[in-house]
Amino acid sequence: MAWTEVPVDVEPPAAGTVLLTGIPGSGKSTVAAALAARFAASAHIEVDALQELIVSGGRWPSPDGDEEADRQIFLRARNACLLADSFAAAGFLPVIDDVVARRAHLDFYRTTLTAGPLHRVVLAPGAAKARERNLARDKKLTTDWSFLEAAMREELADEKTWIDSADLTVAETVDAILSATGLTPTGP
Repeated sequence: MAWTEVPVDVEPPAAGTVLLTGIPGSGKSTVAAALAARFAASAHIEVDALQELIVSGGRWPSPDGDEEADRQIFLRARNACLLADSFAAAGFLPVIDDVVARRAHLDFYRTTLTAGPLHRVVLAPGAAKARERNLARDKKLTTDWSFLEAAMREELADEKTWIDSADLTVAETVDAILSATGLTPTGP
């Protein structure tokens, strides 16, 4: 069987990229997957999964500060942007989920993503609710990251789309994101 190369950008480009952020346990991965499922052509880019691609030498972020881990935060963000731009060029709506607590990290996404507008959404159920959710899930964290909420509120307070998802279902959170971004679902 002969393979024929087919250009990946034959569809109209997607209507930008969604960057879904919040502290660990805020529901980013669950909501990002549910949001992506609302579109006929979409891709969920879980930035933690990109970190897991590193076989040797990978360093997860630490509250103690780790220069190499900080460098890898931007490495995985760069790879998320490359994937998002590629998917968007092929007509897929990329939905990135990442913990973005600092202005420099958000600015990196803003300047590196090239495919259409960047729809930034912060899930903010509150530190107590995020910790409760973290304890109830399979992907448990050993570090309490709730202090990141204060950092996010200080550095990213001017971001227009903050959604308090503490009392919302996943579907209600997705509806709130769609309403806030103006994106129109094209799928199931």
